[in-house]
Amino acid sequence: MTNKHIVFVLLACWLVANGVNAQVPVSWKVSVSVAPALRPSFLKGGRLLLHVTKQKEREPRTRSEITVGITPKNWDGNTAFLMDTQAKEALSVGLDKLGDNPSGLYYFQVVYKQNPDDAQENVPGNLYNTIDSVQVEANLSLNLTLNTQIPPWTIVSNKFVKTVEIKSQLLTAFRGRPSVLKAAVLLPSGYFDNPGKTYPICYRIPGLNGRYTAVNTVLGNKEFADWWFTPTAPQVIYVFLNSQGPYGDTYQVDSENNGPCGRALTEELIPEIERQVGYKPASKMRFLTGNSTGGWVSLGLQIFYPDFFNGTWSYSPDPVDFEHYGLINIYEDKTIFYNRYGYLQPGRRTIYGEPTFSMKDWIAGENLASRTGNYLISGGQFGAYNAVFGPKGKDGLPSLMFDPVTGEIDHAIAKQWEKYDLKKVLERNWTTLGPKLQGKIYIWMGDMDGLYSNVATRFLQKFLDKTENPKSDATVRFTAMAGHGQEWSDKAVLTMIAERVSGK
Repeated sequence: MTNKHIVFVLLACWLVANGVNAQVPVSWKVSVSVAPALRPSFLKGGRLLLHVTKQKEREPRTRSEITVGITPKNWDGNTAFLMDTQAKEALSVGLDKLGDNPSGLYYFQVVYKQNPDDAQENVPGNLYNTIDSVQVEANLSLNLTLNTQIPPWTIVSNKFVKTVEIKSQLLTAFRGRPSVLKAAVLLPSGYFDNPGKTYPICYRIPGLNGRYTAVNTVLGNKEFADWWFTPTAPQVIYVFLNSQGPYGDTYQVDSENNGPCGRALTEELIPEIERQVGYKPASKMRFLTGNSTGGWVSLGLQIFYPDFFNGTWSYSPDPVDFEHYGLINIYEDKTIFYNRYGYLQPGRRTIYGEPTFSMKDWIAGENLASRTGNYLISGGQFGAYNAVFGPKGKDGLPSLMFDPVTGEIDHAIAKQWEKYDLKKVLERNWTTLGPKLQGKIYIWMGDMDGLYSNVATRFLQKFLDKTENPKSDATVRFTAMAGHGQEWSDKAVLTMIAERVSGK
């Protein structure tokens, strides 16, 4: 054996010993066509997402082990587009785990994200193909046809359910195209028996990217429906809001990128809803509630509009203090990917403290979902945060608060997030806000929140406990060993509102 061969063998042994395997890269070429019937509704500039799973019982587009994303350039939908997993602009998650000799039956589905008013994937207007099953191998050629368009949302038909839809003049002017606001209203059991009566009204903000269609799910719960339509159930008008936006959830607040969403809600949509159901603002029984993102939004709206709303029940709110943005201090930390000890920053955990998902993996998934190749228009959590809290960039798109590849924080942009840091807003304005918020804040949080949001809520509680002139009477309740949204309940919230109104 020559010295050259010896060196090669030793190098190979070192690679194996250190867990470095030379793998044959998976090369899949997927030809994507648009069915002729759907070509008139095709919009240029969308994002193609290829979903692959071994799970037969679910659609790949709802959850997959492998996803590949690419934004076709100048594709008009009239010809096929070749989606090559080896293309430099293609991003993938899970593809590297197939190894160098993949095999087995997998299910393939491709989605084309093209809805300009909704950054989510499985929403009206977007295209997808019927599922195709394929025996996988390292080199694979496949033809898929986008033959289905996701239809508009529908609301359950029920005498006690009302749909309100308006064209927002404020958002239409900001976005330069027609913008519609929608809500679903669930009326109390005694509503039609008492014409002219003013009922308390509660606005339910959904979790991340939730829709007003949540009324379908709530009424689909037989236990809730049976209770709601009894004479003894709370006599409260329950309104389900919509949170769709061009960059993801709008958080229902004014922002540089999404536009005057807070004004549109309070000046356009809510007045129209209340006109239609006969609510009298002078009664001062206008409440808020929500869980997770809805928890942050309900609390945020109560703080930003302290005279307009008369109380909030906020569950598991997203971080209310950006010095504790999960486990990250956006004002001081260098990166969101690693903590100050050099360890990979976790993004999620179980109630027993086991990390299940890193921030680095989280952002990789959002980068993949966005037509820009970063989390900018992902429609995910951090794409939404970035658009809501941050400034508009020179290109007209949101400015990135952190680098999508390294996680490095741009502190100049992070500084501009402060106006949405609810703890800082309260600290700086307590003299004026404190008196207006008395008797209006209820927060619940699990002390083992899966997104680490309990940390920020603890620091908010510390601030509230130290307030003077006035001393805050906010209720901030923690449950030991409880996870994200674990105690959220429509029934519980509505019961507490009824008790508040009745003075119990």
